[in-house]
Amino acid sequence: MKLYKYIYLAIAVIILASCQSTPKSQPNAIPATPLQKTVTLDKNFKIASGETLYVPVYSHIYHHNRQEIFELAVTLSIRNTDLTNPIIVTSVRYYNSEGKLVKQYLERPIQLDALASTDFFINRNDTSGGLGANFIVEWVAQTEISEPIVEAVMIGTDFQQGISFISPSRVIKNQNNYKRSPLK
Repeated sequence: MKLYKYIYLAIAVIILASCQSTPKSQPNAIPATPLQKTVTLDKNFKIASGETLYVPVYSHIYHHNRQEIFELAVTLSIRNTDLTNPIIVTSVRYYNSEGKLVKQYLERPIQLDALASTDFFINRNDTSGGLGANFIVEWVAQTEISEPIVEAVMIGTDFQQGISFISPSRVIKNQNNYKRSPLK
Protein backbone atom coordinates (compact mmCIF):
# COMPACT_ATOMS: atom_id res chain seq x y z
CA MET A 1 0.00 0.00 0.00
CA LYS A 2 2.87 2.37 0.77
CA LEU A 3 4.29 1.74 -2.68
CA TYR A 4 1.16 3.22 -4.32
CA LYS A 5 1.55 6.46 -2.33
CA TYR A 6 5.09 6.90 -3.64
CA ILE A 7 4.03 6.11 -7.21
CA TYR A 8 1.18 8.66 -7.03
CA LEU A 9 3.52 11.22 -5.48
CA ALA A 10 6.13 10.63 -8.22
CA ILE A 11 3.48 11.00 -10.96
CA ALA A 12 2.21 14.23 -9.38
CA VAL A 13 5.75 15.64 -9.21
CA ILE A 14 6.41 14.70 -12.86
CA ILE A 15 3.15 16.31 -13.99
CA LEU A 16 3.81 19.50 -12.03
CA ALA A 17 7.40 19.69 -13.26
CA SER A 18 6.32 19.29 -16.87
CA CYS A 19 3.82 22.14 -16.66
CA GLN A 20 5.36 25.25 -18.11
CA SER A 21 3.70 28.42 -19.17
CA THR A 22 4.07 29.05 -22.87
CA PRO A 23 5.78 32.39 -23.42
CA LYS A 24 3.58 34.88 -25.20
CA SER A 25 4.79 36.25 -28.49
CA GLN A 26 6.47 39.61 -27.90
CA PRO A 27 7.69 42.14 -30.40
CA ASN A 28 11.41 42.68 -30.74
CA ALA A 29 12.86 44.59 -27.81
CA ILE A 30 13.00 48.32 -28.39
CA PRO A 31 16.06 50.10 -27.01
CA ALA A 32 15.44 52.61 -24.21
CA THR A 33 16.69 55.43 -26.41
CA PRO A 34 15.88 55.08 -30.10
CA LEU A 35 18.70 55.63 -32.54
CA GLN A 36 18.80 59.24 -33.47
CA LYS A 37 18.05 59.73 -37.15
CA THR A 38 20.13 62.66 -38.36
CA VAL A 39 18.78 64.83 -41.15
CA THR A 40 20.02 67.68 -43.30
CA LEU A 41 17.88 70.77 -43.61
CA ASP A 42 18.42 72.60 -46.85
CA LYS A 43 17.07 75.91 -48.14
CA ASN A 44 13.95 74.15 -49.47
CA PHE A 45 12.87 73.07 -45.98
CA LYS A 46 9.79 75.14 -45.13
CA ILE A 47 9.02 75.67 -41.45
CA ALA A 48 5.30 75.62 -40.60
CA SER A 49 5.83 75.46 -36.84
CA GLY A 50 8.64 75.38 -34.34
CA GLU A 51 9.77 76.64 -30.97
CA THR A 52 12.76 77.48 -28.86
CA LEU A 53 12.27 76.02 -25.39
CA TYR A 54 13.91 76.80 -22.06
CA VAL A 55 14.13 73.84 -19.65
CA PRO A 56 15.39 74.59 -16.12
CA VAL A 57 17.44 71.75 -14.60
CA TYR A 58 19.24 71.21 -11.32
CA SER A 59 22.57 69.38 -11.08
CA HIS A 60 22.25 69.66 -7.30
CA ILE A 61 20.08 71.13 -4.59
CA TYR A 62 20.91 72.29 -1.08
CA HIS A 63 19.67 70.69 2.13
CA HIS A 64 20.33 70.95 5.88
CA ASN A 65 20.24 74.76 5.86
CA ARG A 66 22.44 74.93 2.75
CA GLN A 67 25.20 73.09 4.55
CA GLU A 68 25.12 70.06 2.28
CA ILE A 69 24.62 69.47 -1.44
CA PHE A 70 22.40 66.72 -2.80
CA GLU A 71 23.66 65.80 -6.30
CA LEU A 72 21.10 64.90 -8.96
CA ALA A 73 21.19 63.03 -12.26
CA VAL A 74 19.28 64.77 -15.05
CA THR A 75 17.40 63.24 -17.98
CA LEU A 76 16.09 65.62 -20.64
CA SER A 77 13.18 63.97 -22.46
CA ILE A 78 11.89 65.16 -25.85
CA ARG A 79 8.64 63.50 -26.98
CA ASN A 80 6.88 64.03 -30.28
CA THR A 81 3.18 63.96 -29.41
CA ASP A 82 1.93 64.22 -32.99
CA LEU A 83 0.10 61.11 -34.22
CA THR A 84 1.23 61.33 -37.84
CA ASN A 85 3.99 63.88 -38.44
CA PRO A 86 7.68 64.03 -37.54
CA ILE A 87 9.49 66.91 -35.88
CA ILE A 88 13.09 67.96 -36.39
CA VAL A 89 15.11 68.76 -33.27
CA THR A 90 17.68 71.25 -34.52
CA SER A 91 19.55 72.02 -31.31
CA VAL A 92 19.97 70.80 -27.72
CA ARG A 93 22.33 72.98 -25.70
CA TYR A 94 23.23 72.78 -21.99
CA TYR A 95 24.10 76.01 -20.12
CA ASN A 96 25.45 76.58 -16.62
CA SER A 97 24.24 78.98 -13.91
CA GLU A 98 26.27 81.82 -15.42
CA GLY A 99 24.62 81.34 -18.83
CA LYS A 100 27.73 79.88 -20.45
CA LEU A 101 27.45 76.99 -22.88
CA VAL A 102 28.64 73.76 -21.24
CA LYS A 103 27.77 71.28 -23.98
CA GLN A 104 26.06 71.13 -27.34
CA TYR A 105 24.45 67.73 -27.73
CA LEU A 106 23.67 67.66 -31.45
CA GLU A 107 26.14 68.00 -34.27
CA ARG A 108 23.31 67.77 -36.81
CA PRO A 109 19.52 68.00 -36.55
CA ILE A 110 17.65 64.80 -35.71
CA GLN A 111 14.18 63.66 -36.75
CA LEU A 112 11.67 62.30 -34.26
CA ASP A 113 8.97 60.38 -36.06
CA ALA A 114 5.35 60.46 -34.92
CA LEU A 115 5.09 59.50 -31.23
CA ALA A 116 8.86 58.93 -31.00
CA SER A 117 11.05 60.27 -28.25
CA THR A 118 14.68 60.77 -27.38
CA ASP A 119 16.59 61.75 -24.28
CA PHE A 120 19.84 63.31 -23.11
CA PHE A 121 21.52 62.46 -19.81
CA ILE A 122 23.72 64.34 -17.36
CA ASN A 123 25.51 62.17 -14.83
CA ARG A 124 24.90 62.82 -11.17
CA ASN A 125 28.59 63.54 -10.61
CA ASP A 126 28.59 66.27 -13.29
CA THR A 127 27.91 69.48 -11.39
CA SER A 128 29.27 71.75 -14.14
CA GLY A 129 25.82 73.22 -14.71
CA GLY A 130 25.24 74.30 -11.14
CA LEU A 131 21.98 75.05 -9.43
CA GLY A 132 20.75 77.34 -12.23
CA ALA A 133 21.57 75.11 -15.21
CA ASN A 134 19.25 74.88 -18.21
CA PHE A 135 18.73 73.35 -21.61
CA ILE A 136 17.75 75.28 -24.70
CA VAL A 137 15.92 73.00 -27.15
CA GLU A 138 14.92 74.04 -30.66
CA TRP A 139 12.57 72.11 -32.91
CA VAL A 140 10.81 72.69 -36.24
CA ALA A 141 8.23 70.93 -38.40
CA GLN A 142 7.04 71.25 -41.99
CA THR A 143 3.37 71.08 -40.99
CA GLU A 144 1.29 72.31 -38.08
CA ILE A 145 1.62 69.65 -35.39
CA SER A 146 0.73 69.09 -31.78
CA GLU A 147 3.51 70.51 -29.63
CA PRO A 148 6.10 68.07 -28.28
CA ILE A 149 6.51 67.48 -24.57
CA VAL A 150 9.96 68.52 -23.41
CA GLU A 151 10.81 68.14 -19.74
CA ALA A 152 13.67 67.28 -17.44
CA VAL A 153 13.58 64.60 -14.76
CA MET A 154 15.98 65.00 -11.85
CA ILE A 155 16.69 62.13 -9.46
CA GLY A 156 19.13 61.47 -6.66
CA THR A 157 19.51 58.89 -3.91
CA ASP A 158 21.80 58.72 -0.91
CA PHE A 159 21.57 55.99 1.70
CA GLN A 160 17.86 55.78 2.53
CA GLN A 161 16.96 59.20 1.18
CA GLY A 162 15.81 59.84 -2.37
CA ILE A 163 14.37 62.71 -4.33
CA SER A 164 12.93 63.05 -7.81
CA PHE A 165 10.99 65.75 -9.62
CA ILE A 166 10.29 67.06 -13.11
CA SER A 167 10.81 70.45 -14.68
CA PRO A 168 8.68 71.31 -17.72
CA SER A 169 9.91 73.42 -20.63
CA ARG A 170 8.75 76.94 -21.35
CA VAL A 171 8.41 78.49 -24.81
CA ILE A 172 10.74 81.47 -25.22
CA LYS A 173 10.43 81.87 -29.01
CA ASN A 174 8.03 80.70 -31.74
CA GLN A 175 9.04 79.90 -35.32
CA ASN A 176 6.24 79.67 -37.85
CA ASN A 177 4.72 80.95 -41.06
CA TYR A 178 7.26 79.21 -43.26
CA LYS A 179 10.20 81.35 -42.20
CA ARG A 180 13.67 79.93 -42.59
CA SER A 181 15.29 79.33 -39.21
CA PRO A 182 19.02 79.83 -38.80
CA LEU A 183 20.56 76.56 -37.66
CA LYS A 184 23.21 76.58 -35.03
